[in-house]
Amino acid sequence: MRNVNFSEMAAEIRTARPLPVLLGVLLATTSFALRAVRWRLLLRADTGVDVPFWPRWHAVAMGFMANNLLPLRAGELVRAYAISTLGKVRLTGAITSLVVERVFDALTLVLLLAVGLLLSNLPASTVIAGIPLARIATYAGAGALFAVVVGAVIIARPDVMERVIRRILPEGRLRATLVSIGHGITDGLSGLRSPARLAGVVGWSLVMWLVSAASFYAMFFAFGINVTFGGALLLQSAMAFGIAVPSTPGYFGPFEAAIVAVLGLFGVSDTTAFSYAVTYHISTLLPVTLLGMLSLAVSPIALRDIRAQTRK
Repeated sequence: MRNVNFSEMAAEIRTARPLPVLLGVLLATTSFALRAVRWRLLLRADTGVDVPFWPRWHAVAMGFMANNLLPLRAGELVRAYAISTLGKVRLTGAITSLVVERVFDALTLVLLLAVGLLLSNLPASTVIAGIPLARIATYAGAGALFAVVVGAVIIARPDVMERVIRRILPEGRLRATLVSIGHGITDGLSGLRSPARLAGVVGWSLVMWLVSAASFYAMFFAFGINVTFGGALLLQSAMAFGIAVPSTPGYFGPFEAAIVAVLGLFGVSDTTAFSYAVTYHISTLLPVTLLGMLSLAVSPIALRDIRAQTRK
């Protein structure tokens, strides 16, 4: 909120064009449905069959509703509990699927960050956190490629991760914990040894995050922000990594800070950037929160069950 003129901010929000805002909200909400679609490829019921769409959707909606209302990303626990109850999935399997999901999210965001940096039309001399733009793009691309290679090795040879951990770390709690986490990840990735299934996860990850980036881009037009789609990709990745650390309910604060910082690189004033950030945040937060409440109302899960899970 530094350097923000609040009277100007209020005026900009009042005069924002409604159609781009509505389009941005629609695209952002669609990305949550796409997350439920992709989850089918990462999840298995106790019977060994795919979990139907509606249990997956209700779990996603309730999980992100909880993230918007509770601190420390408690919605991840709610989502795991909800799908284990509604989809007849073991809780450990549900948690593992979310870990693997986040791995693919991070890989996709790093890849799109590199693409966004190349397509953003920022001058090559632009420096972000003391690092030249071209070097950041190179690091991001190389990091994404390295992560893909490591993931492929883990899928093909799940024993490699454990051997590396045991060789690097001495015997103790840390090594045992990392080995246990590694087993969970490799178990979750085991279903992706099918090339078709792996390609499906990668494809849906790209579609989901591109639709999400389109929501940021669409809402630029509501405030007359002249930034390319490459800038929207850059903005999305910066924002996603900025809110990755558990923080406030609904990520208020880190969410706006990331958007103001990135739009500032394109010459957008702090007031306009903050007006955009607040409008985008609140307008896209409300639908999934209300849909999560609706899912909670029509499901057999009670609010007291969610409270019990988040206290554990």
